[in-house]
Amino acid sequence: MHEVIICEKPKASEKISAALSKNAVKKSYKKVPYYEFEENGKKTTVLTAVGHLYSLSPKDRKQKKLFDVEWVPLYEKDKKKKYVKNYVDAIKKFSKDADRFVHACDYDIEGTLIGYNALKYACGEKSLNNAVRMKFSTLTEEDLIEAYEHPLEIDFKQVDSGIARHVLDFFFGVNMSKYLTDSVMKATKRYIQLSAGRVQTPTLSILVDREKEISKFVPVPYWLIKADLDVSGVDEIITADHKKGKIMERKAADAILSECEGKDALVSGVDLKKTKKTPPVPFDLGSLQSEAYAVFGFSPRKTQQIAQNLYTEGYTSYPRTSSQKLPKSIGYDKILKKLSYNSAFGKQISKLKKPYKPNEGKKTDEAHPAIHPTGLLPKEISTDYRKIYELITYRFISVFGEDALLETMKTRLEIGKEEFSFSKKRMAKMGWMEHYPFKKVDNDEFPNITEGETIDVKEVRAEDKETKPPARYNQASLIRELEKRGLGTKSTRANIIDILYNRKYVEGKKIVVNELGEHLIDTLKKYSSKITSEELTREFEEKMEGIMEGNTKKGEVIKEAEVEVASILDDIESNKLKIGEELYAAYRESRVVGKCKCGHNLILIDSPRGGSFVGCSGYPDCKSTYSLPRGANILKTTCEKCGLPMISFGKPRQRACLDPKCGKEGKEPTNEVVGKCPECGSNLIKRSGRYGEFIGCSGFPKCRFTQSIEKEG
Repeated sequence: MHEVIICEKPKASEKISAALSKNAVKKSYKKVPYYEFEENGKKTTVLTAVGHLYSLSPKDRKQKKLFDVEWVPLYEKDKKKKYVKNYVDAIKKFSKDADRFVHACDYDIEGTLIGYNALKYACGEKSLNNAVRMKFSTLTEEDLIEAYEHPLEIDFKQVDSGIARHVLDFFFGVNMSKYLTDSVMKATKRYIQLSAGRVQTPTLSILVDREKEISKFVPVPYWLIKADLDVSGVDEIITADHKKGKIMERKAADAILSECEGKDALVSGVDLKKTKKTPPVPFDLGSLQSEAYAVFGFSPRKTQQIAQNLYTEGYTSYPRTSSQKLPKSIGYDKILKKLSYNSAFGKQISKLKKPYKPNEGKKTDEAHPAIHPTGLLPKEISTDYRKIYELITYRFISVFGEDALLETMKTRLEIGKEEFSFSKKRMAKMGWMEHYPFKKVDNDEFPNITEGETIDVKEVRAEDKETKPPARYNQASLIRELEKRGLGTKSTRANIIDILYNRKYVEGKKIVVNELGEHLIDTLKKYSSKITSEELTREFEEKMEGIMEGNTKKGEVIKEAEVEVASILDDIESNKLKIGEELYAAYRESRVVGKCKCGHNLILIDSPRGGSFVGCSGYPDCKSTYSLPRGANILKTTCEKCGLPMISFGKPRQRACLDPKCGKEGKEPTNEVVGKCPECGSNLIKRSGRYGEFIGCSGFPKCRFTQSIEKEG
């Protein structure tokens, strides 16, 4: 008997083969690793994918609306993914004579689809009749053996939901992006790369709405009245706040100041209160991303990638979960005991009370528990990886801690007829906060004050303030907003935000939408509001969840999506010229990098063949263009000699004028021959370029041999 196990990533195949047999032998085919072992008359081959091996592609690209799609090998669609062919070939080769198949990819929608497609298209559709599913949340030996010995049937409702999600994303994203790009080409004969998507565009719309709120906001002045107190026995000045908070009229603020002038403060009451602070709940992916952003400034995408790699290495559980539950089956005692071998963790674990009982949240996930450490201690990992690992581990420990006790002292004061107060906080009992070093601890000094006491007032003052516009989203708060609105999934939200940055629609840590992003949404709303509709996106999210629950059929959802997308594309088609003109105008405005010598704007232009260059907006009257070195950034500073923008490029980074000929005008090329080209035999001559002088072949461009001037000899 021959059994084939399909894993999602090479590291997972290594872990699974090591867990299932001590006799597993690592081999390779076309540089693709695989593992073999034979026990009790059964041969097992452990094979691996590298994420998705297959991707959707239109059957006929000549069709205007691309709804007839099929799964094709990823390397056929994306030439940068040529290496994927070797993985597909390995699976095809070693699964030919297999009798049994084990789907051992990650247990979520994407992992399920990756394994399903590998079985169906690489192993052959018949393999699905003899296939079972491993379900595990950690790559520990114990969990993997349990998952292997007690497999499940493949959940075809989960498969259908994954297929529907990919098809819908294709329908919306590929078709809308194509129609928008074509509209600009039709209207202006210019190519610009535009991107729209089922979740991406409503997400950008949320950011644009916030941008408009901020731009329309008119600040209103107000005043805060503060009293600085000189309290006996306290080294620092204590500041009390007026009871009314914001004073919206200057006259009212002046009246309060007048009433308080020259008067001491009478303590009218001292209230002491103790408040329990329950332990935090375990991390799901969204809360881990938010906490990592708040504590370390890590982007959600970075946190997700690190957490995924920690899982693959066996240090933590599967990260793409919505659960805030820690079931007993994960083995609290066992994990905490293993963690105790680390002295820092052990010091905190020794203070926990048995029996261990976690504080859990409300959110659940049928596939996986909350994120937690496995107990395996990492030896050598990078600083950023260690930060996320420790964040997860200390959170896990603190979940089993006792309630903390916060003590609050609120002191009420009267200065003349005006009421003020100040508060102080300190921890009466650290509880779980002792185990979680990432939480700020209040530890104020409580002044020795009693009711009826008089306190010296150093000054009563008014602070001039203005109301502030709504805060801009950062990446973490945007993920929380998307989750709240039911847009995207826990696995896709970080990637959606990345796309908005990569498409240059947004920028900055506090997310700012640029002109192109804002005009894109304005234009789309004007001509087809469905494109930016949150309701439509959320409705399809619910229907895809319905597929998993068996309440909806995949084909019905796909057909409905086709109708909706066709309607959107018809709206774009009927307004193609207007949309193209408006988007191109916004594009040009957003891509302005400086002034051309002719007086027109210089703009950054994408080439249809890839890459970018800078050209004059006055084309064809002015045909000035400037190439950009690979990885160049255009700076806000300008060249002192010619006024063109400066650029930075290379490693290490260097600065230069956008025009490589700047400063070389009037210098005739010497054409000094310094030798023969070692590649073609033509003369080598001195040349000048962006990097300074160098040696180049006179046979350029047929021969591209160059050498630095230092190597002239």
